[in-house]
Amino acid sequence: MADVSSYENAADGVARRVLLAGPRSFCAGVERAIEIVERTLEQRGAPVYVRKQIVHNVTVVDDLAGRGAVFVEELDEVPDGATVVFSAHGVSPAVRKEADRRGLDVIDGTCPLVAKVHAEARRFAARGDTVVLVGHAGHEEVEGTLGEAPESMVLVSTPDDVRELPPDLGRQVSYLTQTTLAVDETEEVVGTLRERFPLLQEPPSDDICYATTNRQAALKAIVGESDLVLVVGSENSSNSVRLVELAQREGTRAELIDQAADIRPEWLAGVRTVGLTAGASAPPALVTEVVSRLGAFGPVHVEEREIARETVSFDLPSPLRAAARRTADGRSS
Repeated sequence: MADVSSYENAADGVARRVLLAGPRSFCAGVERAIEIVERTLEQRGAPVYVRKQIVHNVTVVDDLAGRGAVFVEELDEVPDGATVVFSAHGVSPAVRKEADRRGLDVIDGTCPLVAKVHAEARRFAARGDTVVLVGHAGHEEVEGTLGEAPESMVLVSTPDDVRELPPDLGRQVSYLTQTTLAVDETEEVVGTLRERFPLLQEPPSDDICYATTNRQAALKAIVGESDLVLVVGSENSSNSVRLVELAQREGTRAELIDQAADIRPEWLAGVRTVGLTAGASAPPALVTEVVSRLGAFGPVHVEEREIARETVSFDLPSPLRAAARRTADGRSS
C-alpha cells in the first residue's frame, strides 16, 4: 500500500463528499449463486468443484476457496462422480451432456435471468430464426448462450458489427442480448439492427437484467456531481467494467478497484466529491472498506443516493431445497 503521507495534495485533510450510488453491490442472482456453493459445501462436504468462477469477483472466489470450493476451468479437472456447481453465467448444452456422461453430481447455479435468455435462444432457433446475440466475445455467459443454438446464432458487439452482417441473414431475424451490457450502447446496437432488418423480432422483455440497469441508472444520478468515480469490482466482471465506461462517457474520471487497498492517493489530488458504486458481484463489505480507506486521506461526508429499492429474490435449486427440508425434518422428529 502506498504511503499516504508522501502525497501532500491527496492527504491534505480536506473534507470530501462520498456519493454512494444505490442500488450497488450484490444482486439476487449473485446472492443465490454464492449461497448455492455455501449450501453445497454444508450438505455435501468439501471439496465441491465449481466450473469457472461462481461469480466474477476475486474476494468472493477466494473466500469460497478457503472454505473448500475448488474452482476449475473445465469438467475434465473434476473427478468422475464428484459434485460440481455451474457458475451463475450459465453453460452450454454440450457442458451439461459432458457432466451427464461423467456421472457428475450437478448443482446448477445459473442465474434465472441468464436461463431466460437461454430459453429464448432455443425457442427462436426452433422456429427457424437467425438469432443475433449482442454481447462480448469470450464472456462465459455469451459462450453458454451461443451454445444453445450454435448453427442459428451470430454474435455482434458494436453497430459496425451489425453493418457487416449480410443482408440475406435469414428468413426471419431476431435478437437477444447478454444480461450485463451497457444499456445506452446496447440501444445503439439494437437500433442499427432495426435499420438493417426492419422486420427484426424482439425478445418479449428486456434481456439486460434489472440489476445491471439499476446500477447504471444509479451511477448516472451521481456522476455529474463527482470529480472521481470508484467502481468496486473485478476486471472480469462485465457489469462492473460497464459502470467504469459509463462514467468515462459522461466525462468523469473513473477507476475500477477490487478492494480498498487499490486506491492510489494521487487519484484524490484535487478531488472534492467521490462517486462510489459496486458491480453486482462485489460484496457490500468492500464498499464499507473503501469509505474507511477514503477517510484515511481526510474527513469524509457520506451521502446515500438511492434511486430504486431491489426486492427480487430467487429460489435455490431443488436438490438443495430438498436436502434442507430433510435436515429440518430430522431435527424436528
